[in-house]
Amino acid sequence: MSDQMNSRNDSDNEEEKFEDATETPKVGTTLDLEDALEQTCIAMKLFLNNKFAEAKARFEPWAHCSMYHGLGYSTIMYLQAVMTFDMTDIETAIETVKAAVSVCNKKRKKTSMAQSFTRALSKTNYDEYTEEECHAELCYAECLLERALLTFIQDENLISFVKGGLKIRACYLSYKECAKMLKYRNWKDQKMKMHFESGVHMGLGAFNLMISLLPTKVLKLLEFVGFSGNKLLGLEELEAGAALTTSLRGPLCTLILLGYHTLITYVLGTADGDIGVSERVLAPCIKDFPKSALFLFFKGRIEEIKGNIDSAIIKLDESIESQTEWRQFHHLCYWELMWCYCFKRDYLMAMKYAERLCNENRWSRATYMYQKAAFLLMCPDTTPDTKDHLRYLFTEVPNLKQRIAGKSIPIEKFAVKKSARYLAQNERLTLPALELIYVWHGFAVLAKHPALLEPFMNIVESELNIIVENKDKYENYADDYCLALLLKGVILKHMGKLFQAEQCFREIWQNEKQLKVDQYLVPYSIMELAIAEIDEEKYDDAKKLLDTARFKYKGYSLETRLHFRIRAANLMIKQRLGRGREDDLDSEEVVAEPTTPTKSQTDSPLKTEVNGVTEKLDLTSL
Repeated sequence: MSDQMNSRNDSDNEEEKFEDATETPKVGTTLDLEDALEQTCIAMKLFLNNKFAEAKARFEPWAHCSMYHGLGYSTIMYLQAVMTFDMTDIETAIETVKAAVSVCNKKRKKTSMAQSFTRALSKTNYDEYTEEECHAELCYAECLLERALLTFIQDENLISFVKGGLKIRACYLSYKECAKMLKYRNWKDQKMKMHFESGVHMGLGAFNLMISLLPTKVLKLLEFVGFSGNKLLGLEELEAGAALTTSLRGPLCTLILLGYHTLITYVLGTADGDIGVSERVLAPCIKDFPKSALFLFFKGRIEEIKGNIDSAIIKLDESIESQTEWRQFHHLCYWELMWCYCFKRDYLMAMKYAERLCNENRWSRATYMYQKAAFLLMCPDTTPDTKDHLRYLFTEVPNLKQRIAGKSIPIEKFAVKKSARYLAQNERLTLPALELIYVWHGFAVLAKHPALLEPFMNIVESELNIIVENKDKYENYADDYCLALLLKGVILKHMGKLFQAEQCFREIWQNEKQLKVDQYLVPYSIMELAIAEIDEEKYDDAKKLLDTARFKYKGYSLETRLHFRIRAANLMIKQRLGRGREDDLDSEEVVAEPTTPTKSQTDSPLKTEVNGVTEKLDLTSL
């Protein structure tokens, strides 16, 4: 610990020397683009070195007149809002972003009506744009994206959703314009170009990646406001931006890539993130910012995914110890530490971190409470006091259910149903911790280390025997049996025993009519069967199964999450067949061209028709 403290002090001294080398201009003096970029780079380094208050203090005095200071200040307020989900923070962030949009808009190139008409008929001469006007367009696009995302979480009604979509479209069009500036403008200052280029890569990459992963029914609504995305293009753009390591937005491109490959693909996809790419882009950032809480967190997450659980715990603990200013970052680590100990079957330690999250984090206390109860229930030799505590925990879960921005959280609905089930069936649940591991795609992590995975197979086999022996006693026998069978099938699949795994998934499908409460088991088992078919390169069969899981079943637990995974599986099929770029690009363009809404789309934005099936879009499930 003393070595860590000495290292941290050395790092702090280096930062102090760095800050002293460049004084902050006094408010009221002229701040040109070069000065603004230099100050923003300093603030970014402070932020990545865990000096969050100092970074914010550098941005705030100039936020009213400097586009980069306004963007930086609004970004910090935006991050604070999305980490807390506190409505006061969200409203403050919205006002801050609005002010930043106004500053950027004043510095954008002004175009008259006649000039707009002329531009539509002839090619734009981007050499007429000053460097400040180019960067203003880029900052404007970034601010609009933040504003749109805040709109989505501020209110639940359709009008807000469409407003957010329209803001995203305006933002996307600005990024397209910036891409043309980068390509066609004659840049004299290469440093200015580098900072601009990293921003273009980040914007186009994040856009294409984010939109390409959405479920089809959500994509249909986005097509209503006029655009689509391309996953492979998004990843290529972000990697190009991350390669510009000395640019302002290079580290941000790295963070988005790390978030996608190590988190998003596991929660919303098929756990096919590229760990090799993650390690490559993280290496220079760890070298430049060895004590950064964020980069240490991702280092720990990578070790976790590789199955090196003990190494992951060490890195996550280092991330926690690296700073105390923003405790929200600690919660990211608590979440991963909870799973690390769960993977080690140390349920008491996993319960400890679930309890800390429940006490400190406001995202979903009902989920944390249920996880705490699920881990405690997996502990052997429960005493009467433990049983009383379990009864209290499961009873408390429904009382903690909340609505964020007017929307119920699907995982909370799942936790409430399971808690009611525990109380209704003589205080018993089937393998609740393993079910949570499955829901959060944890078996894909366990598969990297057979010594971690095999004990879970023994647990499932033992539970299956108990369920069969008590067939006449269990009120929801079919549900309990099929849940254990789903877990067995998933473990067999990750062991490479595809035939046995497929038999488990098909048996669940055959027992569909016997299920009373856990209807989600059937579409999820069909999706798992499709993934197994993909692994065997039976792509036509896999596609049919994915369509069955998507169109035949409605109204089950965690439905939207399954739709995300189905979308990711379909993209996997396209990529393996060599059709990964589902949205072909115009040879003259750098980004995917937005599509124009048809009359039917504008007349009925709430319904989509796919393969002859008309779907009503349920925005509350997003």
